[in-house]
Amino acid sequence: MKNDSHQAFLEKYKEIHEPFVRYCRSKAFGILETEDLVQEAILATLKSFDNIRDKNRLLSYLIGIVNNLVRNKKRQAKHQGTWNDCLLEQLESKVPSPEVALDIHYLLQAIEKLPSKQQEALLLFEVSGFSIREIGELQESSESATKTRISRARQILRKQLSDQPKKTSFSATMAAYASILL
Repeated sequence: MKNDSHQAFLEKYKEIHEPFVRYCRSKAFGILETEDLVQEAILATLKSFDNIRDKNRLLSYLIGIVNNLVRNKKRQAKHQGTWNDCLLEQLESKVPSPEVALDIHYLLQAIEKLPSKQQEALLLFEVSGFSIREIGELQESSESATKTRISRARQILRKQLSDQPKKTSFSATMAAYASILL
């Protein structure tokens, strides 16, 4: 019975692997290793796969688990100062200039301040490459509500980033951030 459940999970997961990993990269960046986050989420989902009512909503379930794992990790690390050499190497190898790296730093800080639904919609659209329709299905909202959510997130980010000394545009900074995660 357990083998059948694992096989069913693998069949469903195979379809969503790439966009799920991209989403995990965007959420894990600077907090923990992407592979660790992916594995923890898969393990937690696999353990409770039989209890998931709508197996077609597996991606939504996994994203919820990722959001909870990241939230818990941030809560635990709130009072700990850590230095991540791997993150530094990743930034240095993929960011074209120190100015862009600073802009990405400001962008990440601003994204963290967004309401969770806006943050999720923006990352799914800009980084993971989901369509408006797909994000609406994941968040159980209409396409127009999803467009509004993404638009408002962009407006908030532009406003917050306009207060920062920056060298590149919002779009260029978002593109540079997405390219780091690919």
